[in-house]
Amino acid sequence: MNEYVLGVDLGTSAVKVSAMNREGEIVAQQSYDYPLIQARPGYSEQNPEDWVSGTTVAIVRLILNDHIKAEEISGISFSGQMHGLVLLDENNQVLRPAILWNDTRTTKQREEIEAKLGDEFVEITKNQPLEGFTLPKMLWVKENEPNIWEKAKTFLLPKDYVRYRMTGNLAMDYSDATGTVLLDVKTGDWSKTICEAFDIPTSMCPPLMRSIDSAGKISDSYAIFSGLDTHTEVFGGAADNAAGAVGAGILSPNMVLSSIGTSGVVLKYEEDPTVDYHGVLQFEDHAIPDSYYSMGVTLAAGYSLNWFKRTFAQDVSFNDMVASAAKSTVGANGLLYTPYIVGERAPYADADIRGSFTGVDGTHQKYDFVRAVLEGIIFSFRDIMDIYDEHNNDFDTVVAIGGGAKSELWLQIQADIFNKKVVSLTNEQGPGMGAAMMAAVGLGWFKDFQECAEKFVHFGKAYLPNPENAKKYDTLHKIYAKVYAQTKEISHELLDYRREND
Repeated sequence: MNEYVLGVDLGTSAVKVSAMNREGEIVAQQSYDYPLIQARPGYSEQNPEDWVSGTTVAIVRLILNDHIKAEEISGISFSGQMHGLVLLDENNQVLRPAILWNDTRTTKQREEIEAKLGDEFVEITKNQPLEGFTLPKMLWVKENEPNIWEKAKTFLLPKDYVRYRMTGNLAMDYSDATGTVLLDVKTGDWSKTICEAFDIPTSMCPPLMRSIDSAGKISDSYAIFSGLDTHTEVFGGAADNAAGAVGAGILSPNMVLSSIGTSGVVLKYEEDPTVDYHGVLQFEDHAIPDSYYSMGVTLAAGYSLNWFKRTFAQDVSFNDMVASAAKSTVGANGLLYTPYIVGERAPYADADIRGSFTGVDGTHQKYDFVRAVLEGIIFSFRDIMDIYDEHNNDFDTVVAIGGGAKSELWLQIQADIFNKKVVSLTNEQGPGMGAAMMAAVGLGWFKDFQECAEKFVHFGKAYLPNPENAKKYDTLHKIYAKVYAQTKEISHELLDYRREND
């Protein structure tokens, strides 16, 4: 009999379910879209029932359309969109739409957290209390919807709610728990200090579990609903960044992830919970038991390139536009681009900084601007990687995924700017692959993630730094690093002007 695991990738706009066999091959995939609710500027919500329905439809399609037999599905695990707040009452019924990671209504609550706990908060959670995290959302509901808060008995994150509906058991894995900023990272338990400071009953915090721990088997009611079999075991799963790191093979301290989507992520495997980035980088529990990861975010990575194409290069294909950068030189003939066009997250937590082209002269061609955008995005990643160097946190391999892994030219630019070996994946599947690996390890198909990765994760060609180019980029990055401080005041003044005159 064939045997499969399902990796459920619960994203912000859609859920994708992948069926994988013991050889690490994807045998079938199904996805289902669901809407965002944006009732007011800065609000971003979803109906948790849409996640359950979407996931169930995708599973039903795997069974009916792709002929994956229910009895062949041994395990299921998850990758989930992070930070979203799901509030349940005493009967575990949803009290209001979930407030998502990209909801920005909680500035007042973030400021309250900073004022009340200050550095102690960062010491406990290893993170700054950003608007996107779960705790500020809880405080917003407490303050603005007291009737709902009064009825709230449990909170979960998105994937945890879907898992609850599959099994009837409430829990949260450690990687998503750190993203709530209610977890004491050192002790691995919910922080009594933070709960008491903001009058949150610790009874609201669900039981904690590891990504590879069993949350139970498919319940009778969900089996009827979905067509799944009650022998199928359901595992904890992880936050999407942790799952993505597992799926990309970031399983040891010598490896860093370079991920270019709309935003960009630099993520590093960490073993030492005492390392202190002072909240400049996020620090989270990993999906791999007893390990961690740190990450920095560039808000407009792929978005910078999409903006440039939409604005200045509508007449050419995306691939041709990127390839045109080869006509330019290392350093784009003396042109620098800072990708701060929607503000920045790391290492500058500055919502009001704006991007710039610096060094423009009359000889520059469009391909120089394309090259400057490609390089500027990677320079912003280098800013984050330099923080690792400052903490003697050495690494020798960068795994590139997303848009930055689709161009040989851009892969080589990454190798030269980072001055590290850069590899891409031949079977890039992102967080869904990590979710499937958690189920496979949880079932005991493999003794650990390293053994699993040998079957499931496949690295492609390695790009080695060109020493001459690496030296030039080192000089250019030092110049690039000056641009933020020297444009910050101008950016803020221009933004104030726009706000006053819009």
